[in-house]
Amino acid sequence: MPWNNQDGNGREAGGVQQEPDIEELLKAKKRKLKPMMPGGPGMPGSVPIIAAIILATTVAVFSFTFRVNPDELGVVTRFGKVTRQEPAGLHFRLPYPIDEVHLPKVTRQNIIEIGVATRGGLSSRREGDMMLTGDENIVDVTLVVFWRIEDALGYLFSVRNPDTTVQEVAESAMREVVGRSDLQPILTVARQRTERVVQELMQDVLNRYGAGIRVDRVQLLKADPPTQVIDAFRDVQAAATDKETLQNQAFAYAGRMIPEARGEAEAILQRAKGYRQQAVAEATGQAARFVKVLDEYTKAPDVTRKRLYLETMERVFGSADKIIIDSNGIVPFLSLGPRHKR
Repeated sequence: MPWNNQDGNGREAGGVQQEPDIEELLKAKKRKLKPMMPGGPGMPGSVPIIAAIILATTVAVFSFTFRVNPDELGVVTRFGKVTRQEPAGLHFRLPYPIDEVHLPKVTRQNIIEIGVATRGGLSSRREGDMMLTGDENIVDVTLVVFWRIEDALGYLFSVRNPDTTVQEVAESAMREVVGRSDLQPILTVARQRTERVVQELMQDVLNRYGAGIRVDRVQLLKADPPTQVIDAFRDVQAAATDKETLQNQAFAYAGRMIPEARGEAEAILQRAKGYRQQAVAEATGQAARFVKVLDEYTKAPDVTRKRLYLETMERVFGSADKIIIDSNGIVPFLSLGPRHKR
């Protein structure tokens, strides 16, 4: 039968069921879809439907997926209980409030400043950074703490506000260290030691909190007396420097003079020992001579007595000017002793 010999229901004019006309079916579908095509008369009414479909799709995608950046770690909790940790990338999740995703930045180094307040991009001093030292002086301290997240679970769930906790722990540790130290070492030679002790004390406190934070470094930017007395303190520092200079000069002078004095003392001691040996030798010789004279005197007392008299007169008059008086008058005596010999 010809295709066009059918009614609208696909039956022949005589009422017999016939095969549908394919061309007519396609045209009918086209007529139904035409209002929804761009530029069709039904387009304005279909925009909300399409937008709703797109919005629903977008919400579904964002509700069931989450993205973890390279510097983050994805921590997923289901009804508040940690279920898994995800690395960088796109991951599946159940919508909130079933699953909740936390994204701590575990590779980023964080910086906290103690004693500096940032206002409008500019750093300004803030009150509360004056600290009392162990010798009852006041010091103005500026401290910078470099830290990072070591344990994401401890960082997220052990303390309420980790950033504020780090700042408060740093300030508390710095006050404790300053309170146990004198002012002068903090300002001069003990700065590195102070930084190390503050870092160790901070790490110990944060570990006891289970905060999951590692303190990388503590840097003491400024440690000065208060502004009102800084000029006087500089004068004191200058005087201390002069004192140290004079002490060094005195030590150098002592180091030079003490060896010289020790050498001179050793020389005097050696001369005294030589004189002692000489005196002892002379005394020993005189004693031996006296013993010999005594022996001779015992043998011949008169001869020995006369000899001793003559020797004594010789010693007495040998160096004196002499005048001889005889019967002819005064005769000068020409001394020919050893001192007149040429």
